[in-house]
Amino acid sequence: RAFWGWLNAVFNKVDYERIQAVGPDRAASEWLLRCGALVRYQGSPKWQQDYNGLPTGPLGKYKIEAINATDSCIMYRGFDYLDGLEHVTDIKLEKCMYIQDECLQRLSETNNLQKSLLQLKIISCGNVTDKGILALHKLTNLEYLYLSDLPGIRQKETTFHALQQALPKLELELDLE
Repeated sequence: RAFWGWLNAVFNKVDYERIQAVGPDRAASEWLLRCGALVRYQGSPKWQQDYNGLPTGPLGKYKIEAINATDSCIMYRGFDYLDGLEHVTDIKLEKCMYIQDECLQRLSETNNLQKSLLQLKIISCGNVTDKGILALHKLTNLEYLYLSDLPGIRQKETTFHALQQALPKLELELDLE
C-alpha cells in the first residue's frame, strides 16, 4: 500500500518545464490520464482515456473542456496543472481517495476555473468535509453542484445554506444520507 501511495505521488509531481514546452492543456491531459482520469476536448464528444492516444497537433490546439476523475489518483500535489486551463466547464470527482478539503480549496482559488467552471460533481470522496464544500464559494460562475455519498459532511444545513448565500444562482443537488 505504501508503494502505491509513493507511485501516485510520483504521478502527481508537477513538471513545470513540460507545461512550458507543450502548453497547459497537453501537460494537464498527460497528468490526468497518467492518474487514471479522462479528459474531453472542446468540440469533441469523445472522452480521451488512452495516454498513448493523446492527440497531437500545434501547441494549444486541444483545449480541455471536461475532466472525469472517477477512480483516479489525482491529488493536491498535481493541482498546479489546472492553473493554465481556461476552457474547463465540467469536472467530476468520484471515488477519488486523495481528494480532500485542500484540493477543493485549491480548485476554488484557481483563477481560470473561477471563470470557466459551470458544473462540478463530487461523489464518494470520503475525505471531503464541510470545510471543503464551503471553500467552493469562490467558483462564482458555478451553475450546478452535485454532492453525493460524502460522509465527512456533518453540518449539512449550515454548509449548504452558506454556499447558497455565496452563490445564489447555483443549482445544488444533494444525494446525502
